[in-house]
Amino acid sequence: MGFLKGTITFAPFRVIGEDQAGFNNFFDEQIKKFAFPDFTGEAEEKIAGWTDIADHLDRDFAEAKYAVGGYLLFSLRMDRKAAPPSLLKIRCLEAERDALKERNIKRINRALRDEIKERILHDLLKKSQPIPSFYDICWNPLGKRLFFSGLADKVVDDFHGIFKETFNFTLQPFYPWDPACLSAGQSAKLQSLEGVLWGRDFLTWLWYKSEERNGSIAFSPQEEVELVFTRRIVLASGDGDYAEQIVCQGLHAGLLEGKEALRQGKKIKEARVRLAVDADVFEFTFKADRFHLQSLKLPETLDDEDDRDADGKTLERLYLIERPFKTMERLFGLYLDLRLSPQWDADETPRMNKWLERL
Repeated sequence: MGFLKGTITFAPFRVIGEDQAGFNNFFDEQIKKFAFPDFTGEAEEKIAGWTDIADHLDRDFAEAKYAVGGYLLFSLRMDRKAAPPSLLKIRCLEAERDALKERNIKRINRALRDEIKERILHDLLKKSQPIPSFYDICWNPLGKRLFFSGLADKVVDDFHGIFKETFNFTLQPFYPWDPACLSAGQSAKLQSLEGVLWGRDFLTWLWYKSEERNGSIAFSPQEEVELVFTRRIVLASGDGDYAEQIVCQGLHAGLLEGKEALRQGKKIKEARVRLAVDADVFEFTFKADRFHLQSLKLPETLDDEDDRDADGKTLERLYLIERPFKTMERLFGLYLDLRLSPQWDADETPRMNKWLERL
């Protein structure tokens, strides 16, 4: 229930597609049509559908409780069945031995082996109990922005599929360096710089920038935020099979080995940060490659005992959830303007190099 209570982890998406006429009625019809069904008792490995975000047993959406202000809040329930690999292996071996005797053959060919495995798997799945998982969605249709609380690639792929099937919209992961999110001039300059891992380059610059003025980073002379790296930093070089990384954790994020890794050309892939925006203080793990916020802790300003209506509390919470994300987006814009300007090579890079020398 992260969007309603507790810490929250989410991945941002852009929602791509033509606006539906009478969207509110369309949404209501579709979410009910694709609500989570009951398992039929057959050997289905996976079944998925929508539920109410506050009550996962509510699949009727009778009172349209998903609409809060300009947001749509609901959950994806995904139940999976799985056969224990060791049990599947034993049952298959037993069935193959029986098949050798019954058919009076000396060897099991590949087709028969596959047939036996499929039959055994079907039987095991039919007898097993499904394991449910729940993932929250916060969708702003007007802003064409959506937050999804699952980060695992397999879960995200399943979510893409059912979202497309239900609403006929396509989801695109949101990256502020995506050409679709930039001006034509920015996009051309960005694409001319090959091999830059933009999220990591940004987060590495952000560490330098946060230490330049003891955590204060200015958007303008009148506006600044405070950002401090805390407890855990993951630095990496390369990607895929050739990736090397170092993890620094403890009370002091600026550990010597982490800063030495910077000198060796590694970039920050992930970091736990504390962000203060005006009087609001947030703490979260920022995953640079995909612009994800993980385990976001919100300011302790919400009082469950106050007299405000439930929608008012939810809207305040959603505002607080969006605030650190939008601030990181703005910080990336600040970085990108600088990164694509002559000032980067003339001023910023020499200052960063001096900062590294002092570490």
